[in-house]
Amino acid sequence: MTVNAVRPAQRTTAAGTPRKAAVAAWVGSALEYYDFFIYASAAALIFPTVFFPQGNPTVATLASLATFGVGYVARPLGSFFMGHLGDRLGRKKVLVLTLIMMGATTFLVGCLPGYGEIGMAAPALLVVLRMLQGFSAAGEQAGANAMSFEHAPAHRRAFVTSWTLGGTQAGQLLASAVFIPIAAGLSDEALYSWGWRIPFWISALMLVVGFAVRRSLDETPAFENESEQDRAEATPLTELFRAHRLPVLRVFLAATISNIGTVFAVFALTFATDSSYGVDMDRTVLLWTSAAGNALAVLTIPLLALLSDRVGRKPVFLGGIGGCAGLVALFLWSISIGSATLVVVTGVLLIGVAFAATLAVWPAFYAEMFPTRVRLSGMAVGTQFGFATAGTAPLVAAAITPHSPSGWIPVAVYAVVVCAVAAAAVLWSRETFHTPMKDLGRV
Repeated sequence: MTVNAVRPAQRTTAAGTPRKAAVAAWVGSALEYYDFFIYASAAALIFPTVFFPQGNPTVATLASLATFGVGYVARPLGSFFMGHLGDRLGRKKVLVLTLIMMGATTFLVGCLPGYGEIGMAAPALLVVLRMLQGFSAAGEQAGANAMSFEHAPAHRRAFVTSWTLGGTQAGQLLASAVFIPIAAGLSDEALYSWGWRIPFWISALMLVVGFAVRRSLDETPAFENESEQDRAEATPLTELFRAHRLPVLRVFLAATISNIGTVFAVFALTFATDSSYGVDMDRTVLLWTSAAGNALAVLTIPLLALLSDRVGRKPVFLGGIGGCAGLVALFLWSISIGSATLVVVTGVLLIGVAFAATLAVWPAFYAEMFPTRVRLSGMAVGTQFGFATAGTAPLVAAAITPHSPSGWIPVAVYAVVVCAVAAAAVLWSRETFHTPMKDLGRV
């Protein structure tokens, strides 16, 4: 009898571990996505002035939004590396690595000299660091989702995995909350010279907290119960594209719903505050709207996930997509007429309810499309190629928007088309909320 003929006893999740995994996913994602989205606020408000030559504000704004998009373009590249690493060496190793990479690169962004000091080297270095942020983020959500999903009880998979996205929204909330007093309380001179650096430097403290939380978490039973021989038979990416191409495609198309988030977080801020569009709204209105919407999402995401554990993934996901299609148009129209009240109401409902419904469901929905040995790779590759389209959405929106208050119309049409694509992908997918773990991803 060979050694490989006898498998060790199958390990199971210990009591209390699903809760610990959910908390670790929440805390780590909150810290990592604080870093990722603090860049979004700076790209819309600060970087056009600090890192690019002055004289043509429109060109500077487009260039700054392009550096934001670079982070999303780098994410597909990172998904191959991080997905392979997580499926071969473990979920925990990926989560620790991504946290260290994100914290270090974000701190270094805060240390960069501006265009006035080093010329074009400033935006070049900014692009390099933003690419490293994107490379890190590629493994963050997929790794945290795989970790929490594989520790979750079968009847609470959406609820436990939803804490990852709750953490993502909390990170965005924290990013907005840090920028609000800085943007409102400092003079323009202080803001553009040193004030904008403070949120980036704070990430060094957050890195210490996140590292302590994630280092203490156990590897998942599902991963450890896969033998070394099983994992060595084929590389995860080879198996993924040989046997699971259609699920990857479904995840990619459904993940384009993330365009709604970046249109809201980045383009809308530029549209509302750039005087060339003729709106000229106070930037704090948009920052407070983002903060309130994300605060509501932190509460609604786990509740909507619980609903999907009862009624299924597809009804909740499709309901959220439909809400996004209607509310994003109302939100942009509210900005165009300069109504702060309508902007707050429609923006909070868009992010805190409709978009939150999609965030509540997709971690479990996508994880259920793949077997354990390619789960992290499948989620990472599918989502990050979808998210790459979201990273370019603010740039696309700015490019197709006429410089007038009515410029919101083509962006609204673009957003509705994206919602239609995502809805078609969800309808094309199987319902999986009652499928046992051992039967997930069978082809």
